[in-house]
Amino acid sequence: MPEAADPCPVPERASYTAREALVIETDAGNAEAARLTAALQALLVEKGLLAPGEVDQEIEKLEAPGIHLGARLVARAWVDDAFRTRLLADGKSAAAELGMKVGEAQLVVVANSAREHNLIVCTLCSCYPRSILGQPPSWYISKSYRARAVREPRAVLREFGLDVPAEVRVRVHDSNADMRYLVLPMRPPGTEAWSETALAGLVGRDVLIGTAVASVRPEALASPSGPC
Repeated sequence: MPEAADPCPVPERASYTAREALVIETDAGNAEAARLTAALQALLVEKGLLAPGEVDQEIEKLEAPGIHLGARLVARAWVDDAFRTRLLADGKSAAAELGMKVGEAQLVVVANSAREHNLIVCTLCSCYPRSILGQPPSWYISKSYRARAVREPRAVLREFGLDVPAEVRVRVHDSNADMRYLVLPMRPPGTEAWSETALAGLVGRDVLIGTAVASVRPEALASPSGPC
């Protein structure tokens, strides 16, 4: 007897690519979202549900924190072993020591080492330590990064230009509404005499997420105390 036709055939997936771009947003899509947002905001203002300028004020509050706060935490941990211990034990309390108010429920700081590299992701949505790092980059909230960072972290890191040696374990941390993660990178060699301020300048956003490592330009090492 001939086989019965499948009532729910699987669609062809010839167009699927396992290596889709990390950033899936497009300029056209962002522009359309901006138009819709502006229209909704105007409607809410017209109905008296929102005050003019209220959205801009809230956005300014959200964007006030920046990566410099996370960089300060790392730099202090690099020069103060006792602070490093407290930071790894309770990130929120350690941040408070430097006058930083962490709005998230819990801040977990994970340390890179010669044997382990940490990578941060939020597979559910876009959970991110905004009170320490500000707003997340677009690629962090893209569906591609959220899925692939867990499934094939080494391949994702290579696309960021970071090739983690095979003998180094890659550990992926999934942020959620109650717990946000921050990477404590390894201190670059040759910076032993650098000031805390100079060290903070080595720590960028991607380093704190785990898609990059802290490094020093060769010319910067010419000065024992770091760049001026």
